[in-house]
Amino acid sequence: MFNTHTPEFLACLILVAYLLGAIPFGLLFTRWFTGKDPREHGSGNIGATNAMRTGGKKVGIFTLLADIAKGALPVAMAMSIQDNPHITNAVALAAFLGHIFPIYLKFKGGKGVATMFGVLIPWLPWVAVAAFVVWLLLFKLTRYVSLASIVAGFLLPLLAWSFATLQHQAIPISTLTLCISLGFLMITRHHENIVRLWQGTEAKVGGKK
Repeated sequence: MFNTHTPEFLACLILVAYLLGAIPFGLLFTRWFTGKDPREHGSGNIGATNAMRTGGKKVGIFTLLADIAKGALPVAMAMSIQDNPHITNAVALAAFLGHIFPIYLKFKGGKGVATMFGVLIPWLPWVAVAAFVVWLLLFKLTRYVSLASIVAGFLLPLLAWSFATLQHQAIPISTLTLCISLGFLMITRHHENIVRLWQGTEAKVGGKK
């Protein structure tokens, strides 16, 4: 039997979360179904949106589900074998960092939107739901995936704090730090989109701009 509370085991758990999060499903599915490289088309991103633009709706859906799963699975595993919120937060952050800085692609990865939702689903499900509602409403109103993602990431720490307050609980500092880190990193990954939004040249889903 493994001692799941040793520093060595916990370090391995965090490493596995990173390596799983680093799997570039958008690249793999697009190449598998179409032979194309999403990095050479559209925005050049390996996430679900550009995978869909490059390889079609089926590739986009598969990428979206896989990018969510690779965030959710290691967090769910961490929660099932130990009850330390600091470790769970570390595993969640590792999976997210794997997606945006994947070792398999020389640390040039995606923007982390789907994986952000993935790590939240088993750990902070109501926060994930609230962030998704924010994302969906903004997307429906504007048709900008990037704007919806940026706002959802910006509001993530506030949503986490609000749900903890409503439940009359104090949110762990590590959990609040996780939410701030996820939101900040995801927003910084959208820096080019922010420039295009400002200039009015950002592409909409279902439109030219």
